[in-house]
Amino acid sequence: MKFKVAVLGVKDTTENIVEFIHKEICPVDLVITVGKAVTEKNEISGYKGLTVLTEKYGIPVFEADSYHLTDGKTKAFLAENEFEIGISMGWQRLVPQAVLDQFEYGIFGFHGNCGYLPYGRGRSPLNWSIILGDSRFNLNLFRYDEKADSSNIFATEMFSLTPHDTIRTAQYKNMICSKRLIRKLIAAYQEGNVVIRKESKDFDSWFDKRTAADGKIDFRHKTREIYNLIRGVTAPFPGAFAMLGEEKLIIWEARPFDEIIDFSAYAPGEVVDMFDGKPVVRTVDGSLLIDRYECRIEVLVHDILS
Repeated sequence: MKFKVAVLGVKDTTENIVEFIHKEICPVDLVITVGKAVTEKNEISGYKGLTVLTEKYGIPVFEADSYHLTDGKTKAFLAENEFEIGISMGWQRLVPQAVLDQFEYGIFGFHGNCGYLPYGRGRSPLNWSIILGDSRFNLNLFRYDEKADSSNIFATEMFSLTPHDTIRTAQYKNMICSKRLIRKLIAAYQEGNVVIRKESKDFDSWFDKRTAADGKIDFRHKTREIYNLIRGVTAPFPGAFAMLGEEKLIIWEARPFDEIIDFSAYAPGEVVDMFDGKPVVRTVDGSLLIDRYECRIEVLVHDILS
């Protein structure tokens, strides 16, 4: 069987993109994803099962038995069928060259940072951009090869990252720009004229993979750094956290509170007061108001978040 337009992904953002393409541009002929059992061996933030797309739209959904697409079932499926173009949304693994070679026009995915590829290659780029306090995000739609985030650029869109954005609102902006780029790609594909720009004058740099443990807060850091970390790893990611004694306190929402009030009588990480159940916590250069948190024990004034 020949599949013209296929989408690869494992997240709620994948479902959003499939619905967008299928309703507004052209039929999606296939979705490639993984089954829930695969998530037990792979950390996938925001995972969503996509078989619902078959129920809604009749789109075939193939569930691979490995996130790396190297299992026997997937190899057999790829060998038995033909594919024209693939679009990856929410697939956070390299795609093997043997799989890429099965697609006549290639598989295209997204990657971005505040600069231009190959600067900022690697994992969790949108999270990193917020954590580092970047004010813009340059989103590239590029053709995959065997390396990570190569400069095989089809087109780009840029959006702002404000101090009020969280990872979720940044994902919204990312989706708007992704849809614009997909419109351009499918139009070029339908015309048989997908042009790739490979030359780049920028230097190579790398973002490391982030894990749940990287969300640990050090209240000896500056308020802005802590705030950026919290908004950069909030839901649908695991969240930033501190320890309250032996209990983990996950901070989902917070904001810089005040940098002028003299809190020198309190230690960094100490709860200086509570208002409407919201702790005010001292940082090295001010304070942070925690709007929403999760902890198995009650937070009290003078508690130390470590």
